Amino acid sequence: MAVNYQELATGKYYEELEPGTIFKHSITRTVTEADNLMFSALTYNCAWLHMDDEYCKTTIYGKRLVNSLFTLALACGVTAGDTTLGTTLGNLGFSDIKFPKPVFIGDTIYVETEIINRRESKSRPDTGIVEFETRGHNQRDELVVSLRRTGLMLKKSSLSEA
Repeated sequence: MAVNYQELATGKYYEELEPGTIFKHSITRTVTEADNLMFSALTYNCAWLHMDDEYCKTTIYGKRLVNSLFTLALACGVTAGDTTLGTTLGNLGFSDIKFPKPVFIGDTIYVETEIINRRESKSRPDTGIVEFETRGHNQRDELVVSLRRTGLMLKKSSLSEA
């Protein structure tokens, strides 16, 4: 039996993504040492800030920082089930990426996404372009990552009834 991906989609279609809507994502994640080491190794980022406790004792934080690109990827990944799973054709761009506070091993991250704006695609009548703002906080309610992401979203009105 073939998988019906349209039936499994949990993301929102273009028409459902109203500017001003905020999604408070239910997935939370405590960052582990394994996450940080694995991500850093997989991406060839051998910065001492992520890998070397002794070096980090000499820095302004006094301990290892979680790789900021892991933090970015985690925040984006958490959003998929509620916003884009099965309803997007892909990301068009990222902007305004900020890391106002560092993430440390053992921090728990939770994420929210706000729909900033949307417009119909000029070249693809079955899609629209949506700008999402995602914000990640730690367990102390400190903002640790924020970003804007633009996605090419399917219109529900374009789906076939087949």
